[in-house]
Amino acid sequence: MARTTDTAARLPAALQLSRDGSRTLSEQLAAHYAALIRQRLLAPGSRLPSVREGARRHGVSPHTLVATYDQLLAQGLVEAQRQRGFFVRERAAPAQRGEAPAASPPDSPRVPVDASMLIRGMLGSGGRPGPGLGTLPPAWLDAPMLQAALRRVLASGREDELGAAALHYGEPAGDPRLREALAQRLADVGVRASPRQIMTTLGATQALDLVSRALLAPGDAVLVDEPGWSVEYARLTLLGMRLLPVPRGPDGPDLAVMEALAREHRPRLYVTVSVLHNPTGGMLSLASAHQLLQLAQAHDFHVIEDDTYAHLAPAHAPRLAALDGLKRCFHISGFSKILAPGWRVGFVAAPPDWIERLIDVKMLASLTTPALLEQAVAVCLEQGLLRRHAERVVARLDAARGRSVRLAQGAGCEFVCPPQGLFGWIETGIDTEALAQRLLDRGWSTAPGSLFHARRQPGTKMRINFATAQDAAFWREFESEREAMRR
Repeated sequence: MARTTDTAARLPAALQLSRDGSRTLSEQLAAHYAALIRQRLLAPGSRLPSVREGARRHGVSPHTLVATYDQLLAQGLVEAQRQRGFFVRERAAPAQRGEAPAASPPDSPRVPVDASMLIRGMLGSGGRPGPGLGTLPPAWLDAPMLQAALRRVLASGREDELGAAALHYGEPAGDPRLREALAQRLADVGVRASPRQIMTTLGATQALDLVSRALLAPGDAVLVDEPGWSVEYARLTLLGMRLLPVPRGPDGPDLAVMEALAREHRPRLYVTVSVLHNPTGGMLSLASAHQLLQLAQAHDFHVIEDDTYAHLAPAHAPRLAALDGLKRCFHISGFSKILAPGWRVGFVAAPPDWIERLIDVKMLASLTTPALLEQAVAVCLEQGLLRRHAERVVARLDAARGRSVRLAQGAGCEFVCPPQGLFGWIETGIDTEALAQRLLDRGWSTAPGSLFHARRQPGTKMRINFATAQDAAFWREFESEREAMRR
């Protein structure tokens, strides 16, 4: 048995338990401790809190703690030592890079079934009002601008140039005109990248996928924000990666937890939304960004910075890729959030020694990307059309956010992070997964907090879209259903 240590004082903050969920309090606590043990945040030999201390810490009865430890015993994660307490058991070492990963335990993370639900919400809510949707309302988008950009592309240039764009494959790295415009756009937010370091993709989601495939092998450990985007959890899980959730706060990730996970698991990658984080709306502080990059250097992992909401964010917001100089960072963004969901144009700015590898992976995945659409986006950037459209959207979003915040607070909700950007992360005081079903029966599509965790768990938080949560009728229904659940 490894040397025993008492780690009760060093445990992460107590779990917020749901008393209205489908799982008992002891089941929730057992899952919480099991995750800490499997991530080795509780090392072998560590002593768990005594029954009395654990009950006080989590605000439950001693009987609940006994039931929790019984479940951990049954899973083989802890052992009881007579008159000493409960201790974390030694477990088999994880497979090394290049070895076949061991079979997953029965309760290991599987592809989140809720990821498809979130995607369906992005693609359309079946006619339901969508306070939890992930896109701007169609009425906010500028279809005439997009049509004009396409007409300019079709009308410009010689006939042979149009034929090359429309009738042949485009360049593997992406349209040169767009890459030139993207280099200028990135310089405006402090990211220095030559057009040769930029590769276009079918939206930011494909960019995330291509970088992951280029960097990782099945069984590799990947740091992810939690709460975070469940589609990203599902995508990485399908690639065979081991997810290491890092708690995300208003200023960025919990760096102490990140360092402990990095030391124990030697992750290859950290995937994050540094600016206007989904779902919290948080912004990475400059101090956190510097410390994060120091951790990446010390523990030799790369960083994917997903800047999907760049056009809604202040230009001065710190970008990891700007501070890093594109040495360890891959900077990713796209245009579907600001132009239109169907305009699947994205890109990645990469360290110089990785760009050819990325182009090879892209060609295997999709050959090339649509040159006509990329040239239309280039027109929007070059002519200032996109900048002016984004300014109008931001002004409209600011007004919508003010109204949505007042309605949410009037309904008794609190914001976990300062309200900014497109999304708000609110504390409701009740199990939002059960609440979401009741609201769905009333015709409202919402985004409960369980959608944004690597392991499904009940919780009392919920994501709202400020642009689509302005209807006072929704908040009246929200209050009515919440009170019915409390009764």
